[in-house]
Amino acid sequence: MEAKLEQVRERFEEVTAAMSDPAIYDDPQQYTELTKEHSELKELVDLYEEWKHVRKQIQGNSELIEEAADAEITEMAREENDELKPRLEKLEEDIKFKLIPKDPDDSKNVIVELRAGTGGDEAAIFVGDLFDMYRRYADKMGWKLNLLSLSESEKGGYKELTFGLEGEEVFGKMKYESGVHRVQRVPETETQGRVHTSAATVAVLPEAEEVDIDINTADLRVDTFRASGAGGQHVNKTDSAIRITHEPSGVVVECQQERSQHQNKEKAMKMLRSKLYEMEEEKLRKEREQERKSQISTGDRSAKIRTYNFPQSRVTDHRINLTLYNLEDIMKGEVDEVIEALRVQDNLDKLNAVMEE
Repeated sequence: MEAKLEQVRERFEEVTAAMSDPAIYDDPQQYTELTKEHSELKELVDLYEEWKHVRKQIQGNSELIEEAADAEITEMAREENDELKPRLEKLEEDIKFKLIPKDPDDSKNVIVELRAGTGGDEAAIFVGDLFDMYRRYADKMGWKLNLLSLSESEKGGYKELTFGLEGEEVFGKMKYESGVHRVQRVPETETQGRVHTSAATVAVLPEAEEVDIDINTADLRVDTFRASGAGGQHVNKTDSAIRITHEPSGVVVECQQERSQHQNKEKAMKMLRSKLYEMEEEKLRKEREQERKSQISTGDRSAKIRTYNFPQSRVTDHRINLTLYNLEDIMKGEVDEVIEALRVQDNLDKLNAVMEE
């Protein structure tokens, strides 16, 4: 850990020197980036200096204790070390936490896509249940939810449903929800009382800004069509719904929830930017995963991540072998315990990777 901290201190000195160069003021963007990095590094360097100081005090006291030249001084040294050792341990924990690399996307808003998988009508109903769960969780977190697009199923629920979430650290929490969610329960249409297994896919995309991804408008095909489903009588009277196709990648997005074509197009462009941004991030993720094996996946939509077993009131997250028996509460939006456990494990994986460098 000390070798890593020395590297941090050296980088801090480099940034400090760069900020003292008058030429830096000619480049406001670089100055802003350096100021942010300087602030983050300073916190870690200050903790490191304090850690070194406390460790030196403990070593000095330990030498006095070994010498045992004076009983009174030896006892004072023991008492001081009894106070300093917990402080040293706390500093080490704080330093380790600061060493974990931050995901720049954690502070971003998100676009969430829910899709029915295997299980037919029951899978579509489960999509509706997941949407209710995330809606309630968003309310609890104080996030704003925007419904973007949906395709209803004939017997209830949704074949597909897309919504946006805006608020503080949304992606930092919701990113662990990407993947295949399985449900095991007796469908209402089942006359024999047999438990069926169905699935839905969740994709959580960090909302990309225009500066994050450059889109050439010449690469876009924009189509309008009449909205259908919930939204009021107006939806079937005008071609307000928007479908945008990004021809180089083949990515298609739709938005039909707003009254005006302009509003739907604006939201559809947000969805498109986020999808293209996520494609680029996925390439980087795969490269990183070849170097660092983590049991927490935040991007693989094909991975089975969680099972909701209604007969046993059980929820199991397969990535960390976490099993809880409070399914009813979780479906009401109480998913904090699961997300926090995943976040802790993810941070431990990242910390281990840093220590191995």
